[in-house]
Amino acid sequence: MNGINGVPASYDYINAYNSRFEPNTLHVQDTKLSWFFKRYLIQKILSVFKFDGIPETWAKDYFMYSLFVFGFVTVFETDKFGVIPQHCTLSGRDVFYRPNIAMVANPLIRGAQQLKIGVDCELVKMQPDYGGCWDIVEYYADLMALTSESIVANLINSKMAYVFGAEDKASAESLKKLYDQIASGEPAAFADKKLFNEDGTPSWVLFTQNLSQNYIGSKLLEDLAKIDSRFNTDIGIPNVNIAKASGVTDSEVRSNNVDTQSKCKIWLETIQNGLDKVNSMFGLNITATLRFEEEEVMDDGNSVSVDTDAE
Repeated sequence: MNGINGVPASYDYINAYNSRFEPNTLHVQDTKLSWFFKRYLIQKILSVFKFDGIPETWAKDYFMYSLFVFGFVTVFETDKFGVIPQHCTLSGRDVFYRPNIAMVANPLIRGAQQLKIGVDCELVKMQPDYGGCWDIVEYYADLMALTSESIVANLINSKMAYVFGAEDKASAESLKKLYDQIASGEPAAFADKKLFNEDGTPSWVLFTQNLSQNYIGSKLLEDLAKIDSRFNTDIGIPNVNIAKASGVTDSEVRSNNVDTQSKCKIWLETIQNGLDKVNSMFGLNITATLRFEEEEVMDDGNSVSVDTDAE
């Protein structure tokens, strides 16, 4: 623990605070671009699961975001609001070293609630280890943000094929304004005659670059799509996720289907187990199912051609 302006703070907060003033050259965490992809990816995860039987008095979005982002949510009965879900912190342990106390701090609920799991409340968790999916979202969002940032940088660097050599600073500034006019899309640009020699030839020196060698935007876009496809595989959205120029065989698609379904089915079993306990304690009938069942991405039951220009 160190301090910021005399206030004790942990290392992660200090890093976040300092990064506002001294950002790294490659810095995608907690940027607007990174958060754009985080919102995009968390909504993808939410789309994998379908919940039925959730009471109309519940805020479904609150329940789902608490479950998938934080990893668990407790359900208990209150005097004022009836049976509701709430984000909580966990404490205590049973004989298997699992937490057995759910602590809820909500100013609208009387007092700090310390609820015994299985007696006063039930707990619905996303994963067996009580973790959420935010680590997966952050990992892929940072990859996608960095790739997208590289695409923009490459597009900008590939727009101009020349390097200008000017005689003096005034000429350089004039050339900058000339380029700004051209880059902004103006149909005509007018240069000062001082930028030309007495015989009418340009006074600047051009260094022509090979744009085809400098441009890698198409490859970066392919990489972005591959990262998105890998994320789909990790969370349970059917996809081929095989980079081949030739046809994909039955066994390859089936193998990818197993990879795609393995993780989300563990999540589903864990979530439904908690929901069954909630249903038993409070007389509800909440169920969770997968929106995407085992689908083989096939063409006429044989193979599907994936053209990625892979070498």
